[in-house]
Amino acid sequence: MTNQTNKSFEFKAIPTFGIADYQTAINFYLDTLGFKIDWEHRFSPTDPIYMQISKNGLVLHLSENKRFENKAIIFIETKNIKEFHRELKEKNPAGKIQDIVFTNWQTMQLEIQDPFGNLLRFNENIA
Repeated sequence: MTNQTNKSFEFKAIPTFGIADYQTAINFYLDTLGFKIDWEHRFSPTDPIYMQISKNGLVLHLSENKRFENKAIIFIETKNIKEFHRELKEKNPAGKIQDIVFTNWQTMQLEIQDPFGNLLRFNENIA
């Protein structure tokens, strides 16, 4: 049996993060990190929000639905991480944004935890 890659299809993953409060999510993802809302959905006015946000090609889904309350870590391949870090520091001068660290696996890494315990791990290969 040969190990061949089927090039007739591609994958694109969009992680869904559980959120406990809509306004807290908006404050963090839009105001702190600079994402924009692509769309929002509720089955009725009292049902949990399910929404898509994006920034520079990174797409996330956020949901108040209880089935998404487990925490997640997303590994994000990044280009120009220093520029991204500078932008975040300018928007958040109070020191909420961690410094970039150099990892043993030859990346620059910036970890940002959202208010709900989900971790965004931005990495740029420096090898």
